[in-house]
Amino acid sequence: MNDELAVRLKAFEGRPAAVAGRGKDPVNAPMIRHWCEAMGDNDPAYTGPDAIAPPTMLQVWTMGGLSGHTGRSGAYDELLGLLDEAGCASVVATDCEQEYLLPLRPGDEVTFDAVIESVSERKTTKLGTGYFVTTRMDVRVGRDLVGTHRFRILKYAPAARNQKNQRNQRNQRNQPNQPNQQTPRRPRPVVNRDNAGFWEGVRQHRLLIQRCTGCGTPRHPWLPGCNGCGSLDWDTVEASGDGTVYSYVVMHHPPFPAFDPPYAVALVELAEGVRMISNIIGVPYDKVRIGMPVRLEFQDCDAELVLPVFRPREAAV
Repeated sequence: MNDELAVRLKAFEGRPAAVAGRGKDPVNAPMIRHWCEAMGDNDPAYTGPDAIAPPTMLQVWTMGGLSGHTGRSGAYDELLGLLDEAGCASVVATDCEQEYLLPLRPGDEVTFDAVIESVSERKTTKLGTGYFVTTRMDVRVGRDLVGTHRFRILKYAPAARNQKNQRNQRNQRNQPNQPNQQTPRRPRPVVNRDNAGFWEGVRQHRLLIQRCTGCGTPRHPWLPGCNGCGSLDWDTVEASGDGTVYSYVVMHHPPFPAFDPPYAVALVELAEGVRMISNIIGVPYDKVRIGMPVRLEFQDCDAELVLPVFRPREAAV
């Protein structure tokens, strides 16, 4: 990767990434309902005869579906191909930015154009060295601009140390377990300011549920604000520990060193009305059933990690 490549990449700025795109479906109530259910968004503005679409669905109405990027321009494919040839064959989406100008309503038919807005200078990250590519999509209904969507990816060459670690991990998975081999550590949770109280409670063998003090609605996982009323004020209530299996999957693949597949991962509905994902222990994976009563336990995985897990309240038949 050299300066000549940077000049060639910069030449793509301002060229189209998509031209005269059209949404596969008009804005419609079923998709709005699915989105709101998935996001837990009960805003009344999104239902009824005068409903609008959630602004955050802006990109949804432009998606091409499972058929691929049929509307992508030759310039964008050429840019990605040039980066591939330069060794930046890996890609990760980093972030997006949206601006909302007008509300979308059921029946609106969206059109869109996208432009390659910028290609960064060469950057080195923990993933590797590469270039950030930003596209800007302008979304319209008729001639009216209703919103813009900026989408940024990193095209990069993986860092050598990552490749070495991956080879070591593959070699470890392919080797039989040795009697004195140390058990791999469980993955660590991502702890931030929003959920630190939850994990501190778990460390003390207490399962704390956030509760909005504005409307009394419990919520999990922990969030800064209430999806029901928008209040930022909350307290906590300690879970009783009783729950039922609302849904579950049996994990066979991909393999993780700290887990022994197959194993059950369940969505447990607690007596307090919230749901959380955890492991079901003390029962064979093929005996887990929807509706199974379970009881909370705390598993001390190692000196640093405690996890809430669930065990059947009655022996599985």
